[in-house]
Amino acid sequence: MDLDTTLIAALRAARRIVASTGAGISAESGIPTFRDAQSGLWAKYRPEDLATPQAFLRNPRMVWEWYEWRRSVVATVEPENVFRLEQEQP
Repeated sequence: MDLDTTLIAALRAARRIVASTGAGISAESGIPTFRDAQSGLWAKYRPEDLATPQAFLRNPRMVWEWYEWRRSVVATVEPENVFRLEQEQP
């Protein structure tokens, strides 16, 4: 793939770069996605029960435990190579 030289120069000169990706990148690391029809978290749980201010007001313990579970899953996996952006030395 050929990238425009102006884009390459702008990226090299940037102090910070942000890349938006889809859930598939996390899934490759073993982190469950939210929307997959068969195995996604929202196939098992309702977002309204876990990911809204109203859910927290109804059952803060359940919401905290769910997010703690999510954090524990993320803490046990290694990032995929796409997350390991290495700076090229000129």
